[in-house]
Formats: sequence, C-alpha cells, structure tokens
Amino acid sequence: MVSDLEDFVAAGALLSRDEVMARPCPLPASSGVYGWWFDELPSRIVADGCRQRASHALLYVGISPQRPPKNGRPPSRQTVRSRVMYHFRGNAEGSTLRLTLGVLLSERLGLELRRVGSGTRRTFSAGESVLSEWMAAHARVSFIEHPEPWLLEEELIAGLDLPLNLDQNNVHPFRPVLSGLRSAAKKRAAELPVLPR
Repeated sequence: MVSDLEDFVAAGALLSRDEVMARPCPLPASSGVYGWWFDELPSRIVADGCRQRASHALLYVGISPQRPPKNGRPPSRQTVRSRVMYHFRGNAEGSTLRLTLGVLLSERLGLELRRVGSGTRRTFSAGESVLSEWMAAHARVSFIEHPEPWLLEEELIAGLDLPLNLDQNNVHPFRPVLSGLRSAAKKRAAELPVLPR
C-alpha cells in the first residue's frame, strides 16, 4: 500500500491549466487517478497534514472512469484527459471539485450557486469563468494511469489527508463542515429565481 501512495504523490509533473489545454495534451486518454494541488488554499482549509510538492498542497483526488455499474449499463467512456479538462473548464453541475471550490471561494471571488436553464441544474453561472481563472492561477494536476482507478482511489483516500474529498472520506474532520457549506449553498440556490443559461 505505501508504495502505491508514494508512487501517486510523486508521479509526474504538476500541470497547469495552460499545459493541460495545450496540443498535444499531456494527459492520457485512458483510465487513471488524478490529484489536485493548490498553492493558495480555499477558505477554511488547513493543509498541515496534506502532502506538499513545489509549494502546492494535495487536497483532492479523482478518478476516471468511475467503477463500472453493476446494473448492466455500459461503463463510462471518460478518460483522465476528458475528466481533468472538464474540471478546468466545465461547471459546478458536472464537477464536484468545481462545486466544492466555488462554495469555499464564494466570498473571496463573489460567487453564488444558482439554478440555471430548466431549473434542475446548478452552476455558478457567470462566476464559472471567475472560478476557472482562479484554478488556472492556483491549481495544478498530477496523474497516474491505472486499469482500475477506483481501487487506487480507495487506498489514497484512506491513506492521505484529502480535505476536499467527500465520498469515502467519512472520518476526515473537514467533511461535516464541507458537507454543510455545500448543502447551504444548494438550499440558497433553490430559494433564488432560476437564471437563463
């Protein structure tokens, strides 16, 4: 187990948004685990126990694709490349990382979670571009290819201090705080008028 943790923490370069969006993209179009590193901490985050590299703290890990469904549906076709690109330029509805960062940075960046379009989707609306700019300046990503990334993800969440991971991270002391902040933002969004897309 320790070798997998250490291999992941030390794997590859910490890539910026510009590097990820470059052609050719340095991320693989295959399955794996990716780590998000930050040189500026979102509000309320204490990174004392988090792994550090090049003045960045590892705060979150994600996988692509997800574990194949057991109900007979086809597995996801997402890759490390497609998923990381979405985190860098997508929106809070499709990225739990963006939702979490936006909630934690709402006061600092002037963001507010809102219902958009039909009212079933929640994003930071025009604030998504502000969040993307903050991530471009302060977030870096590393990755490791893995044929069954959900297995490595379980090991990493159990063995590392990852304050931004909610799933499988029930014992982390920041989890109830983060869950509460996200719930409050969703409740507030439900009370506000729906915005056009």
